[in-house]
Amino acid sequence: MKIGLITALSGQSARSGEAISRGLTIAIDEVNAAGGVLGGRKLELVRRDDESNPARGVTAARELIHREKVAVLFGGLDTPVARAIVPVATEAKVPFVVPWAAGTAITHNGTDPNFVFRVSAVDEEVDKAMVAYARQTFAAKRPGLILLNNPWGESNEKGLKAALAAVGSPLAGSEKFEASDVDVTAQLGRLRAAGADTLLMVGTVGPSAQVVRSLDRMGWSVPVVSHWGPAGGRFGELAGPNAGRVTFIQTYSFAGPPSPIRDKVLTALKAKYPDIKSPADVTPAVGVANAYDAMRLTALALDKAGSTEGEAVRKGFAAIDRYDGLIKTYQTPFADGRHDALVGDDYVWARFEGDHIVPVQRG
Repeated sequence: MKIGLITALSGQSARSGEAISRGLTIAIDEVNAAGGVLGGRKLELVRRDDESNPARGVTAARELIHREKVAVLFGGLDTPVARAIVPVATEAKVPFVVPWAAGTAITHNGTDPNFVFRVSAVDEEVDKAMVAYARQTFAAKRPGLILLNNPWGESNEKGLKAALAAVGSPLAGSEKFEASDVDVTAQLGRLRAAGADTLLMVGTVGPSAQVVRSLDRMGWSVPVVSHWGPAGGRFGELAGPNAGRVTFIQTYSFAGPPSPIRDKVLTALKAKYPDIKSPADVTPAVGVANAYDAMRLTALALDKAGSTEGEAVRKGFAAIDRYDGLIKTYQTPFADGRHDALVGDDYVWARFEGDHIVPVQRG
């Protein structure tokens, strides 16, 4: 039985795509070793590179669905790619499982029935958490927004403004920047002039790194609280020595408290991938952890469905009762119309130390 994966396997976010692939692979190995699904059918992962490009993602989705006949499609490292795939999967009635992209509209997509399920952060919950963390940790009274100019940035601009309004916090300003920008000092200068005492940042790896480098050029040591974009690749290298000034959200860290499932997954990762020798080498951990739990939940959904027919599998997700996962113990994660298995209480905070992502305490 084929399981499809569409993700960035090249470019600045390739490390994240590989992390998703590894998490799925470890979970599939476990499922197959235990006898597979549906009474003995083994799972096979079929991957395609979307190069973080929505058009390529759509082409790959059509190929995997119609030519490869995948039972379930995984994908969506980037929110624009995931949103582009949603109508393709919906039309084909193939469940689409998202282990990374956080755009709220991916699962809140207005379709009925909804074939999209996510084990990842959700923008509107992340935005609330970012505002709370900035206020608690840095005593932020007048934050400024610095956002990538794409649908993901737009999704978070709406959520961050709502979260600030909910706590009565004034906004210094909201600035956009392009993925191709190599200098963001103009936008940052306007935020500094407006009195921003903290920056709330939403951007992917390369653009977020340019924000840090621009802050360095300005000599502005303002705290930066970020969505998890920096975790998606070579941020520590690209941002330079002050990469650690950015605190960003995560759903999991292998450097956190040990557990039997964490130890089992870490042992499997070390055995299969020679570059992993310690928890710090599992980078970005969220890609591995989200994908691992999502694949194990998908296997349960397939067994609940009793077939690979798309509508049955969709109902199978809703029928999952309990799963003791890597990130948490899931209790009916997709029942009652829910399509997001993780909530704000499941988030942790982290920053870079060199090339490694390390957890930090909540504010």
